[in-house]
Amino acid sequence: MKHYYDKWRSAVVAALIRVASDEPDSGAIDSAVAVETPPDDTKGDIAFPMFPLSRILRANPAVIASEVCDAIETGPNERVVADGPYVNVFLDRKAVARETIESARAGADLYGAGREMAGERIMVEFSAPNTNKPLHLGHLRNDALGESVARICANAGADVRRVNLINDRGIHICKSMLAYHRFGEGATPESTGTKPDHFVGEYYVRFAQWAKDDPKAEAEARELLQRWEEGDPEVVELWKKMNAWAVAGISQTYARTGISFDKIYLESETYSLGRAEVLKGLDTGVFTRDEKGTVWVDLTDIGLDRKVLLRGDGTSLYLTQDIGTAMERHREWPFDRLVYVVGSEQRYHFQVLFEVLRRLGQEWARNLVHLSYGMVNLPDGKMKSREGTVVDADDLLDELTRMAEAEIRDKDRVEESAVGETAHHVAIAALHYYLLQTSPAKDMVFDPAESLSFSGDTGPYLQYVGARIASVLRRNRESGEGTYSGRVNDDEWALTKCVTRFPDVCADAARQINPSLIANHLFDTAKAFSRFYHDNPIAVADDAEVRAFRLALCESVAVVMRNGLRLLNIPFVEAM
Repeated sequence: MKHYYDKWRSAVVAALIRVASDEPDSGAIDSAVAVETPPDDTKGDIAFPMFPLSRILRANPAVIASEVCDAIETGPNERVVADGPYVNVFLDRKAVARETIESARAGADLYGAGREMAGERIMVEFSAPNTNKPLHLGHLRNDALGESVARICANAGADVRRVNLINDRGIHICKSMLAYHRFGEGATPESTGTKPDHFVGEYYVRFAQWAKDDPKAEAEARELLQRWEEGDPEVVELWKKMNAWAVAGISQTYARTGISFDKIYLESETYSLGRAEVLKGLDTGVFTRDEKGTVWVDLTDIGLDRKVLLRGDGTSLYLTQDIGTAMERHREWPFDRLVYVVGSEQRYHFQVLFEVLRRLGQEWARNLVHLSYGMVNLPDGKMKSREGTVVDADDLLDELTRMAEAEIRDKDRVEESAVGETAHHVAIAALHYYLLQTSPAKDMVFDPAESLSFSGDTGPYLQYVGARIASVLRRNRESGEGTYSGRVNDDEWALTKCVTRFPDVCADAARQINPSLIANHLFDTAKAFSRFYHDNPIAVADDAEVRAFRLALCESVAVVMRNGLRLLNIPFVEAM
């Protein structure tokens, strides 16, 4: 709708300048004209409030609205109406419908794609799993956001690079290693028939259980970490074996959920990168060293704290590592923007990181972004990984798939040979849509049963609507022309506007880094189609021109559903 908004905004500004009684301040008038969407179609398609113009033109806003309407020339099927202090525009429905349908059908897979970010290089870091346990529900929200953001930015024309930093070192890794060394008795994922990341995760839980009864367990884990840092061959061999198991299992989950990366970094290879950069900052006076040898950065001048960057013994912290990793990434692939998809509990960490990088003279650090997302909880409370009470990603996917399969068989929705694949696609839709429909910053409660509903604000409902449209088009091979001399009714018009707005929604989602905008728009589109489908005959319409128009409109809606679902990493299902 943006080009219609722009066209009519220009017309309103020109009319305001013409009706101004004194020498008009065209700049002030232009700045004061805002565009709104009326609450319902009876009020028009575009609205311009005249309140902000009252002070500039020294007149009643209702009078200004009336004079503006009188000063605007309209086409034969357009109307401009004064409604109190508003200028309301009614668009030419047939012209907009024709243009929209032609644009969507011609654009096909590229409809909704833009050039807003053309020439921009955007790196997206997401997932960041630990190699002591499998992925859980919190990771799934992170992965869904990261993958969708990457797709949305690429759709806006950006050159996108997906990266992952796997946390494969530290005391938590040593805890699972120590428990395996003590209790594993040579077992392997293969010998136990266990998915390899689950196998490793069982020993992390086993360590927590052991540590409750043995106060020496924590000390032994710290000793094992020290031996790893010293390069003890036996410890390093065990570390490599267990990390390989964990990464292999996590990679299987990525493949299952459609998650991919252009480069994977390992913390064991990056944790020492920042030390040299901090020492350079110390030499140039950016940082200070105290009497204990600790290197600090003082950020109290901008309302933050003093932060340690190097301990007195010269060892690094996570912040130090992140400084070095960011600089190394920029050297490897000079990005314009780096988006960190990390939970909201790390907000302060990234405020400090970005400021430290700026003080080190890295101008690109001004374009670093922390996409902060809220916690994902269960209906019965929070997850606790040490106690083995997390919602395991694979277990959740299995449960969703079983539930979807039962629903598909109960309703006899697809051929038996397609049940398994369709159930998997429905499970992915249930998961990803539920995780993306909410604004990232908000905490959320994940309800598996609710997410799988085939009605309401869910991924399976969107798939069901998409499949219904695909079925209509399969049964009616004739191609609608999109030209129409009759009246575009309210249901057709509501659906047309959903298709028209889709490119603008995609652009807004990229600009705001917010997939929920696309998710919500697809739901609005699906609802509009359901109303249209229920009350308007398509293939059986008596008038051939009406039938052709409605089939063409269905084609354009199918384009929106396919392209929008793809940006959310949700499969489009042809039959359901």
